[in-house]
Amino acid sequence: MDSSLVSKDTSWWVFTLPAFLGTQNLCDGFLLFSLFVAFVSAGLLTWAFAVGGIAWKSGRNSRGRVSIPGPRGLPVFGSLFTMSRGLAHRTLAKLASTRAGATQLMAFSLGSTPVVVSSEPQIAREILTSPHFADRPIKESARELMFSRAIGFAPNGTYWRLLRRISSSHLFAPKRIAAHEEGRQVDCNVMLSAILEEQRSSGVVGLRKHLQGAALNNIMGSVFGKRYDLAAKNNEELSELKEMVQEGFELLGAFNWSDFLPWLSYFYDPFHIKERCSALVPRVRKLVRGIIEEHKLVHGESGKLSDNADFVDVLLSLDGEEKLVENDMIAVLWEMIFRGTDTTALLTEWVMAELVLNPDVQAKLQNELDMVVGNKGTITDADVAKLPYLQAVVKETLRVHPPGPLLSWARLSTEDVQLSNGMLVPANTTAMVNMWAITHDSNVWEEPLAFKPERFLESAGGVNVDVRGNDLRLAPFGAGRRVCPGKNLGLVTVNLWVAKLVQQFKWVADQKNPVDLSELLKLSCEMKNPLSAVALPRDNVVVAL
Repeated sequence: MDSSLVSKDTSWWVFTLPAFLGTQNLCDGFLLFSLFVAFVSAGLLTWAFAVGGIAWKSGRNSRGRVSIPGPRGLPVFGSLFTMSRGLAHRTLAKLASTRAGATQLMAFSLGSTPVVVSSEPQIAREILTSPHFADRPIKESARELMFSRAIGFAPNGTYWRLLRRISSSHLFAPKRIAAHEEGRQVDCNVMLSAILEEQRSSGVVGLRKHLQGAALNNIMGSVFGKRYDLAAKNNEELSELKEMVQEGFELLGAFNWSDFLPWLSYFYDPFHIKERCSALVPRVRKLVRGIIEEHKLVHGESGKLSDNADFVDVLLSLDGEEKLVENDMIAVLWEMIFRGTDTTALLTEWVMAELVLNPDVQAKLQNELDMVVGNKGTITDADVAKLPYLQAVVKETLRVHPPGPLLSWARLSTEDVQLSNGMLVPANTTAMVNMWAITHDSNVWEEPLAFKPERFLESAGGVNVDVRGNDLRLAPFGAGRRVCPGKNLGLVTVNLWVAKLVQQFKWVADQKNPVDLSELLKLSCEMKNPLSAVALPRDNVVVAL
């Protein structure tokens, strides 16, 4: 018989299953134990040989000419415990410093998620400016809170490019930022008045609540065209808004293990992310939709706008391919409120804390203000442009205390990316930049732990670094396509408010509550203990309140 006509049944083992399952073998304890040990052993061996942890198995970190170094972490969990406790930016900087080549790029695992982090300017630039890192991994909380339709988390594509164009051409255009100066002045003067009142009544000032109130009113004025009486006791809408913003901060800033171990959400959700998001979103929709309807009744949806028009009117005026549906408008506007309140207040608090701790720096800044501005009551944006030492103080604060030490939100590689150092980052890898590590690296900055604004003054032998993403030695707002769209507005606001705070008051340490620079990492890196200081009115200044 022709052997080629003989068929070989390779599935014969299937017919043995009934006999096997009908025996006692399956329930044999030794067999079950052996299978368990084999399974665990295979997992442990895979983990043991995976540099960077379990998410980097099968040599995922060695696809380039140079392998990416990194810690293994724990089986299953990777480095989740390391990242969820303490200050992640400091922990990652320490881990990178103990491994050769890891400051350039280090691999680690967060559950099943492969992650790389760069603590070196050149590789950080390549990551942030590469079109293959233009996506973001979206957290569960961000997705539930509609941010996947806002500029921060929207995936790279036609819709996101539309949002970026709207932001640069309309919402954050230089002429619109300049036109909203009057609002920044009003909000700051209200804050100065409240500070003076608290100083007179208590002898000391808790600054954060004043900064947060001013920041919230300022962004509400720019986005929605409305401001609140912060001193009012029974303003339900203001209370509702504060609660929603605070809840959103907590949800987005929470370290959610389910983002990295999806199966965990079925039985472990300590922060109740989904439940809280589901409760918050209807409240956000109701508030924002109501404000949009008010604007439609007053201004309609078209017509020529003035430069100081608020963001709602700007979005309503768009037509053609730029026109957004209502749900997308709500997502975009809510993100503006959310992101615009946090960073401005916390950065200003860090600046003022450093000025209290460094009275010589504060004295130099006041001297510059007196020489350039004089004792007039109002400092303008035009004046700020003539105050290089003020700008250097803000830059130095951004260096020592970057609001987003890991640049807040990571990137996601859309395909394999070859870096200049020979390392290759595989597709679908989360990428971070440790800006805190870069700004505290003695190879990048001389005396990185010292607070020295002079390092940014060319007149003092320093370098005038652009912090808006062009120099990765100091890029607190990110760089490339995903650079923060509101960076210019944020810088203008912080510079103006610091100038007015220092012009009007001499800030002295509160002896009962000395300045503590300990950090607390949430969505942004804030002072763990809010700043308390004595605000002494300056005698030679006309108080503009």
